[in-house]
Amino acid sequence: MAAEGHLPQHAPRAVPAPTSRPSPPSPQDTTTTSQESRLFTRLRVTRTDELAFIAKLAVLAALTAAGATLALQPSPWAAGTGVVLLAAMYTHAVELQHQCLHHSAFRRTLPHRLVGVPLGMPLLVVYSHYRVRHLQHHRYLGTPQDSEFFGFDTRKPLTFAVLLRGLLDYLRLGTVILDTIRAAAGRWSYAYGHLAPAMRRRIVTEHILLGAFVATAAALTVLGHGTYVLRLWLLPLALAVPLHFLVELPEHLLCDTETTDVLRNTRSITGSWLTTWFTNGNNLHIEHHAAMAVPLNRLGERHTEARTYAKHIEHSYADFYRLLWRTLRNPPTAHPDDTS
Repeated sequence: MAAEGHLPQHAPRAVPAPTSRPSPPSPQDTTTTSQESRLFTRLRVTRTDELAFIAKLAVLAALTAAGATLALQPSPWAAGTGVVLLAAMYTHAVELQHQCLHHSAFRRTLPHRLVGVPLGMPLLVVYSHYRVRHLQHHRYLGTPQDSEFFGFDTRKPLTFAVLLRGLLDYLRLGTVILDTIRAAAGRWSYAYGHLAPAMRRRIVTEHILLGAFVATAAALTVLGHGTYVLRLWLLPLALAVPLHFLVELPEHLLCDTETTDVLRNTRSITGSWLTTWFTNGNNLHIEHHAAMAVPLNRLGERHTEARTYAKHIEHSYADFYRLLWRTLRNPPTAHPDDTS
């Protein structure tokens, strides 16, 4: 498996198999208009894109501060509201981190790591580790080598039990803590292919930084400030784990998982301005996989074309979860000739 530094900067594009939808125009077709060829076109990060991302960081900071203030109130209703708001912001922060790991938030490379590392800490997401695994997901989507950082395999048989385990995947948190201990002891290793030594050093360093964050929370608890740790981190973390799962679940579930065609193996959700903001444009996932280095705030410009040519488009998250519920209650039966 290739080292992270050699991973492609765009998702692999395969020739679509025949579907009920028309085939997308080729970017090389000279008769194609600029609007029609937009879906797979790469874009550079502009100053406007950078300012848009900085504005999102400012909103995140303001809402996180509001959530922390509410979470520390004596009123159970105010405190509960604050905990829920913090859980939502910790989830939103990982979606902002996702843009950093694609290097599509800033015009220079360095700020992506400087900003991306702290964005993932509340949910125990190590930035560079996530980056390597996630770029491999983009490269190998639709092949047996595909594996996502958060571990839920959309290719497995879909049952209520499988979804519940994914929803309550607190085991991942324990795995991160064990990896942090291994990193501090010099025993951490990468299990998903070759890793460049420089990238390994980054991942080890970030695990140690995460360990310092957890150790600080433990020290505050021992010193009698456990209420702050509980309300500002542990309770929001417990809620953010299933919330993040629900945000990520629609991306490839119930899609055509055995093809490398992003118009068939990925789902986009049109959504509202609120869900588009909260997921940081991750609802437009076909558009993201078609050209992953495009700033996420620009994906909406491509959604019309995705709706024309892609197979899996939902109007809202509610529509997707209704589809999921119907599938769970009435699972498709295997074809008699299917020996797989």
